[in-house]
Amino acid sequence: MGIKEYKPTSPGRRWGSVSQFSEITRKKSEKRLVVGLKKNSGRNNQGKITVRHKGGGAKRKYRLIDFKRDKEEIPADVASIEYDPNRSARIALLHYRDGEKRYIIAPTDLRKGDEVISGENVPLKVGNALPLRRIPEGSFIYNIELNKGGGGQLVRSAGTFAQILANEGKYAQIKLPSGEVRLISLECKATLGRVSNVDYENVTIGKAGKSRWLGRRPKVRGSAMNPIDHPHGGGEGRSGPGRHPVTPWGVPTKGKITRKKGEPSDKLIIQGRKKKKRKR
Repeated sequence: MGIKEYKPTSPGRRWGSVSQFSEITRKKSEKRLVVGLKKNSGRNNQGKITVRHKGGGAKRKYRLIDFKRDKEEIPADVASIEYDPNRSARIALLHYRDGEKRYIIAPTDLRKGDEVISGENVPLKVGNALPLRRIPEGSFIYNIELNKGGGGQLVRSAGTFAQILANEGKYAQIKLPSGEVRLISLECKATLGRVSNVDYENVTIGKAGKSRWLGRRPKVRGSAMNPIDHPHGGGEGRSGPGRHPVTPWGVPTKGKITRKKGEPSDKLIIQGRKKKKRKR
């Protein structure tokens, strides 16, 4: 791992940086675990744009990732560490002893030739997946299930990890990367370790063209538009919005709470990711 910086031979090269990809051991992906990926450009099934600023981008193929880790008690050898264009983390190709092959999200310090396994009574080793009740307090985990057998949904981005604070009754207290402390059933699975590609957060895009490669279209500030195009538009010279920030359709944004009160999962959140200010 590490960050590679180029000599400033052009304005785009001056500020851009990329990963060194030193941990990658194979360039070609496993054919049977790759499917075509159709782009939607932020459009729904009616062809209407529901997510703005998306479109274009380089062609990609999707790697089928095993988030469930439901192949239990069968050891697997790490055949390679590979690059995945669809996520920030690296992925590992596993060769199981029964001949099956699967991709998983690779943790830091997982190397080619290592052995990993999933199940109830498996060793506490980086890359192994087991129920939360079998993982000791204080351990770093990732790819955490929210529902038993539903597959990992939490903590899958590069360099992230969660920590088990306590096991009480039917639930484990998990501190997530956002700072939120949440109760998750002890029957849910998680993988030991920290997600790979820790230096990803230090990579600089460097130029507008690279954003287009990633499928990100330009964003225009509302205050730079005309009044007919955005509620923040208009005014002589540079001027502020003159109101609380809103979307082009007048819906409050930038701090507006959109989470509904009384949701079933609210009772499982012990500490929110946003700390409330104390009243003086």
